[in-house]
Amino acid sequence: MKSPSSLFTMKGARSIMTQGPQIVQQAPGVSWRKLAITAGGVAGTVFVIDSFLNRETRDSLSPTERGLLNDTFMYTGGGLLLTAAAARSLFKSGFAFRLMSANPWLVLGVSLVGTIGTMMGTLYTPPEKTVQKHLFWLGFNACQAATLSPLFFFSPAILARAALYTVGVVGSISYVGATATNDKYLHLGGPLLAGVTVVALSSLAPMVLPVGMRGLALAESISLYGGLAVFGGFVLYDTQKILQHARLAERGLMKPDPLKESVSLELDMINIFIRLVQILAMQNNRRK
Repeated sequence: MKSPSSLFTMKGARSIMTQGPQIVQQAPGVSWRKLAITAGGVAGTVFVIDSFLNRETRDSLSPTERGLLNDTFMYTGGGLLLTAAAARSLFKSGFAFRLMSANPWLVLGVSLVGTIGTMMGTLYTPPEKTVQKHLFWLGFNACQAATLSPLFFFSPAILARAALYTVGVVGSISYVGATATNDKYLHLGGPLLAGVTVVALSSLAPMVLPVGMRGLALAESISLYGGLAVFGGFVLYDTQKILQHARLAERGLMKPDPLKESVSLELDMINIFIRLVQILAMQNNRRK
């Protein structure tokens, strides 16, 4: 089991990856036929991934494990809906235009302070202090909404496809983690921390180092595709960590805290979503 400090380091590194708005381009409208085909592909992918990774499965979840997992995903979904609604409102109010025209280092610094501060408040406020904990959680989602509002410069088609892909990826990987034998993937914590560090450095390198076109393309590939792999692994790790915490709660060694658990999954999903949006936009630009 990871120490609280190492877990915070992993969450802090993940929060960095959501910062920094980028200039984006418009694309054509929503193709519902493509979305339906994609949904069928996602359903098939769930079966294939589970068959490949989970050749040995565990017994059914205990009531405590099932309850904590369900509550965590409810808070995760609720937080993402709040973030999306707030980001849309900020975009329509013109906040995204002002954000993108501001000094990028100032934006990065303020967003990091706000995100990490509210995240720490959410993580370390005891679950008994319900009002205070929920206020920190709302502040955390508000900070995410502010930094993500420029994503609405993308067309609804790209955002809808990226959201669908994100749900499919996270849902299938979470299912694998929930049905795998106990603690099978918890050893991934160390390698994933190293991986997210490399992804973070590749994202920041073009801002601080004089890299050429090849170096820029390599850093972008590591940030996008390497980030997808790393944050997909974090979904697997975090799902098993939630179940481990549920078993500890059953033995009275800790108190269940679904709001705290949801922060990790929310960061995972946001980072996966951002990268899918960027990849889909790049593919759309190549077709033009």
